[in-house]
Amino acid sequence: MEPAKLTPKSLSAFQQALLDYYDKCRRSLPWRDENDPYRILVSEVMLQQTRVETVREYYRRWLKQFPDLQSLAAADSHEVLKAWEGLGYYRRARRLHETARVIVEQGNGTVPRTLDGLRELPGIGEYTAGAMASIAFGEAVPAVDGNVRRVLSRIFDVSDPRPSWLRGTAAGLIERDRPGDWNQALMELGATVCVPRRPECDVCPVSTWCLAHQAGTESDRPTKSKRSCPKRIQLALAVLYDDQQVFLIRRFWDGLLGGMWAFPEVEVSGMSDAETGARAAALSRGIGVVGVGQPLPTCKHRFTHIEATYHPFAFRSAVSPVEDGAVWVLATAPTSFALPTAQKKVLASFVEHIL
Repeated sequence: MEPAKLTPKSLSAFQQALLDYYDKCRRSLPWRDENDPYRILVSEVMLQQTRVETVREYYRRWLKQFPDLQSLAAADSHEVLKAWEGLGYYRRARRLHETARVIVEQGNGTVPRTLDGLRELPGIGEYTAGAMASIAFGEAVPAVDGNVRRVLSRIFDVSDPRPSWLRGTAAGLIERDRPGDWNQALMELGATVCVPRRPECDVCPVSTWCLAHQAGTESDRPTKSKRSCPKRIQLALAVLYDDQQVFLIRRFWDGLLGGMWAFPEVEVSGMSDAETGARAAALSRGIGVVGVGQPLPTCKHRFTHIEATYHPFAFRSAVSPVEDGAVWVLATAPTSFALPTAQKKVLASFVEHIL
């Protein structure tokens, strides 16, 4: 069978087939059919590197707390990171907060309506700008995410599509009467049918035009990139406590988990020098410790390029005055301070084993 090609005539049929499928089979998502640019921005930022099912509840809670740009711009950074707590990739939250402030303070609360204007906002990349411009404002521009990359790689049987090829190809396919729906339809197809492993070609609405399907190469498209091995680090944590209070510090804004709250830490070579390292981390904050540290269960956490192993030790310490960027909090009560996932695990083990 001769592979079908997307001629001008067949392009119209291709577009109609995909949009018909999208209209009938798209998932019901809380941000779908939105035209409020702020809500679209929130959903697109949350969905970066995060599963849809994880984002659903975060999205609802976020909009309840920050219903518009003005409320987000006026929020304290503590509130923003706390609302994002557990969603990961916290730089997204900080950039979203910064974007809201720029729009409110410099743009009188009006979101730019064009791709070029959106790209000028802090933290708004080409994909997010394209998604917002097409969905919120009907601009016929592409939005190429990982799902769209995979779909286009298979439709045109291109093993390793380059960014410039993807942008040009996606731009040439846009259905100009419904650009926002078109971009979402491509993403939806990649997320639900044209999936990485075992694509469901038998139910794909555009398999007729898929060159990889005709060639039997769909499972090999796109070529899988080799993942670099994560850097492995070991960290000693000082869980300083007095009665039921524990000591937390705020992490530097420009580092990993910037702006989050955590126990003092220091990198060590392994478990053998973890207690000494934890004691040194405490002393570096001006906090004296009493007696021998009590080891807590080791925990691990994987970041994008780092695999961290945490060795926490609990030390009794007298509560003392602290400078900005440090605080004593009640360990057994929910805290308003945003804690990374690993730190929350350490806090829970402290409550279980020490208190």
